[in-house]
Amino acid sequence: MFQTIVLSLIQSLTEFLPISSSGHLLLADAFNFSNQSLDFDAALHLGTLIAVVLYFYKDLLSLFFGIWKKGAERVLFIQLIIATLPVLCVGYFAKNIIETTLRSALVVAATSICFGLLLWLVDKYSTKGKKIKQLTYKGALFIGFAQILALIPGTSRSGITITAARFLGINRTDSTRFSMLLSIPTIFIAGSYALWEASQTKVALALTTQMMWGIGLSALFGLFAVWFLMQWVKHASFAIFAIYRIVLGVFLLYFFL
Repeated sequence: MFQTIVLSLIQSLTEFLPISSSGHLLLADAFNFSNQSLDFDAALHLGTLIAVVLYFYKDLLSLFFGIWKKGAERVLFIQLIIATLPVLCVGYFAKNIIETTLRSALVVAATSICFGLLLWLVDKYSTKGKKIKQLTYKGALFIGFAQILALIPGTSRSGITITAARFLGINRTDSTRFSMLLSIPTIFIAGSYALWEASQTKVALALTTQMMWGIGLSALFGLFAVWFLMQWVKHASFAIFAIYRIVLGVFLLYFFL
């Protein structure tokens, strides 16, 4: 049960906060906390998906009804699809390299530090305050290509997409909102793949007590993480997250190397 709580907390907080999940999972691995099954991994993804859908349900309803008519909602819907496709294509073909060659303490520590610094610098010097409705299709594609970097352990999906949006001059709140909405198809695809992998190793999948707790806790922690981040960016910069990532990277270097 304690492992379930810890893993649910890591999955949900690091999915949405720009601090990278890989470094925390490496530490969890060192203390034998991350040996969860594939179906439990899928359960955690389901929990975080529930969290972001609950928080942005009004936006999702607007997108759903807006795609049938010309307007900002249809444009945003298309932009989210455009931004999702690059990581989907590259992730499919590069999966084995990502899970073996790149999953090392040195890589995670280096990317945590470097992309943490990049987030800090881009956020600091990007003084423009464009709205999300000013994002072009080309800009959405740029964010999508940036999201490919999140396949490298330690980069942080939310961190790199927020960095890319801030680089384009989108204000903090709308950059974070776009990143969170973009997480929905990404989490759905990752969770579905984990579920498919689990189905290949078992005759039948069962919703165990551990999985139910994992879904509930990751949804609860994830909802808090999204709410916290959306409130934070209204009043403060991303500097604190960048500093945390740098400290984490240095600690990983010391701990493992």
